[in-house]
Amino acid sequence: MMSMNGTFSGSGGKEEDRTPTPIDEKRSTAPPGILRDPALLPARKLNTDIPHILPHERVFPIQIGQELFRLSGASISSDAPSYFSEFFGAQLRVAKENGDDPNAVRTLYIDRDPVTFKDISLHLQGYHVSPRDGSHFVKLFADAQFYSLPRLMSQLYEDRTFISIGNRDFQIPRDLFNDPGNSPNYFTLGFAVFFTTPNDLFPGLSREGLLRPPSIMPPAVSGRSADTFAELIHLLRGYPLHIKNETHRAELLRDCRYFHFKGLEQKIIRHHIGFNLSRQRSEITLRLEDVRQSGISVVGDPTASASETAGPGGLIGWVNYARPFVDDKSYDLILEIGDECTKIHLHTMRAEFFGEGKKRISRLFEVIATKLNLPTTQPLGLLMPSGGASSAPPSPGNTPISEDQVRIVLDRSSDIQNITKENDHLSPGYIPSGTHSVSGGGYSISIEGSGSAGSSPESIAPVKKRRRGDMSGFGEESWIVRTGQWRLRCLLIAVKLDAMSGELGRNAKRMFLA
Repeated sequence: MMSMNGTFSGSGGKEEDRTPTPIDEKRSTAPPGILRDPALLPARKLNTDIPHILPHERVFPIQIGQELFRLSGASISSDAPSYFSEFFGAQLRVAKENGDDPNAVRTLYIDRDPVTFKDISLHLQGYHVSPRDGSHFVKLFADAQFYSLPRLMSQLYEDRTFISIGNRDFQIPRDLFNDPGNSPNYFTLGFAVFFTTPNDLFPGLSREGLLRPPSIMPPAVSGRSADTFAELIHLLRGYPLHIKNETHRAELLRDCRYFHFKGLEQKIIRHHIGFNLSRQRSEITLRLEDVRQSGISVVGDPTASASETAGPGGLIGWVNYARPFVDDKSYDLILEIGDECTKIHLHTMRAEFFGEGKKRISRLFEVIATKLNLPTTQPLGLLMPSGGASSAPPSPGNTPISEDQVRIVLDRSSDIQNITKENDHLSPGYIPSGTHSVSGGGYSISIEGSGSAGSSPESIAPVKKRRRGDMSGFGEESWIVRTGQWRLRCLLIAVKLDAMSGELGRNAKRMFLA
């Protein structure tokens, strides 16, 4: 057994002398629980290397609310400089200067929550403290700043943050929002106090004379779907997500835009990337409304024919696209224009756009002209009594690469579907040479020079060959394109069209109300 003077006695009570070793001397002078062996210190430095800001063996009284806490100088010094170390350190310095008793230390009283401080005292004593929920998180967060505990502030800053979406709590790692495409976002902007740096917490608030920190509510967003947000977090973590249908995709995109997750939005939008063996080019198919300016580029193609159109210096440019924040290379763009906003005038081979489609195609052509460094053709607003270009309706004709009606090309590779003539007895017309045959409603259009004839239920009329591009057989006929896919240069080259001819074709596409 051990005696009071530190020597051991055996079973017979006889004391045995033992010479203390240097390690024993170091251990005997060190406060309990603190390792001082230099041989083992490097491996445990992160846990036990406590600065000597306050005497480690001293006990300092702190009253929080109605509860008194006694913390050692080692515990207070473990997360310092802080409010506590400054308060007690100042008392010790004044007592030393005045020659007063250094053991006469006043009790520090702070009118805060003692329940929250119990967790903070555990942190100071070396235990890991993790927030349990959103309310506990904001209490620890606010008091860690109020007491100026740098290590706890850093831990909470790097730890998960608690966000309530649609009355459901989520624990989200902060680095989940660090991707360039997803930050800044709704949370880093709307709840900046939780996402700022540890050195700039409570931005704009002076700590001097601060009696208590401001009241903080846990981040919460009402009126949004918790299920949809959970799927977005699932995607942000890198997991694949099955898109059930277009309604499901629209829900995900709506909340992506609400929360400002731009990079995630680019992954969810409807698109297709593939390699075209015929052209030996990689292609991306994208809807017009999903095209972003930063993803557009123009790639030269000197081998193209002069009949299609040329850009500056005789260089023909293919419009390429790379989804911002997602794609590391660009692809040939196949632009899908839907919503029945396109009308093709066959006698002039021009496309006319309407509504939102016209605004979007105009903005797209403006971006392409900018990429080609072409001068603007719009009038200067300062020289126009009515405000100039800013007051004019959007039109492709306001750009230097097109007129109001955009030039188009239909060639042998263009797939045209669902054309229906309004009257069966009309003679079949012709589309530009090289188009595929399209049929519907007892009417067909054949490829020029193929020798096949248009047919009707009553008769088959002979086909007369026409020279390339001759549209006289159509007169003033036009097609309404429900959905079209186009390649882009300084004109549109048809890839696949779902078109209608006349009112009969329009009515054939009508659906009865369910």
